[in-house]
Amino acid sequence: MLAYRHAFHAGNHADVLKHLVLTRVLRYMGEKDKPYTLVDTHAGAGGYSIESRYAQKKGEYSLGVARLWDHTSELPAPLADYMDQVKLFNPDGQLRQYPGSPALANLLMRDTDRLRVYELHQTDYRILSTYLEPRPNTQVSDTDGFTSLRAELPPPGSARRAVVLMDPSYELKTDYAKVVTALREGLQRMAEVVFVIWYPQLQLLESAQLVQRLKAACDAEKFGAKKGWLHVRLTVKQQDNDRGVGMLGSGMFIANPPFVLQEELAECMPVLVDRLGQYDGANFVLEQRAV
Repeated sequence: MLAYRHAFHAGNHADVLKHLVLTRVLRYMGEKDKPYTLVDTHAGAGGYSIESRYAQKKGEYSLGVARLWDHTSELPAPLADYMDQVKLFNPDGQLRQYPGSPALANLLMRDTDRLRVYELHQTDYRILSTYLEPRPNTQVSDTDGFTSLRAELPPPGSARRAVVLMDPSYELKTDYAKVVTALREGLQRMAEVVFVIWYPQLQLLESAQLVQRLKAACDAEKFGAKKGWLHVRLTVKQQDNDRGVGMLGSGMFIANPPFVLQEELAECMPVLVDRLGQYDGANFVLEQRAV
């Protein structure tokens, strides 16, 4: 896990889906006057150079954000809003930088909102600390986001509404169980917390079972999610039965989702399939259990 660098994958199809959802959740949270807290358990470096040797090695952004860059005016409003944030991160009008989740939070959150970010990789931690240093009500920590989450919920003070973004690399199979445990424990502490969980779509048993385990945690009678859950998945690549490796797509699981999110994603997902799909069978799944 400590060797993982998101810079190799910045701006790919998974980032597009993840950050579209994050943008919509933060927009919704910001509609109320009362402040809120965002906890980012695996924050990364904050922002990434598309022109760096890391991003250029695989060029994954070219099959992701780059396919939307010149078409913002044609996109559904929620997707256009996400792309507007990417363009704010590139003030010269050229796609040179990609904003990670902390950068999007910095663009969308108010000074009164609390931001708590965690990153174990020391190089990324130093970059992130420098980037977020000017922002008020912000704490950057180089401790484990999974275990640190226990002290974050419920948040203290006035910013008691809370969002948790959880997107580990899943390079270690134990991450799958840790995500489920963190969701269960978080809901026990704060039944209304909005959990935003990213996962890779892999030909791997742990990946295939994760969504059902997250649904079960939210549906638990005693310590479940107060407002149900929403699940969205974008499949862009075809399964390779011979090789059995590689990410076919990715998904987002949201506990206590904003009530408008399903409708917004229903508008956006066909566009993402059309623009980001890499084979004729590219598709999406969108399902919700409202309470």
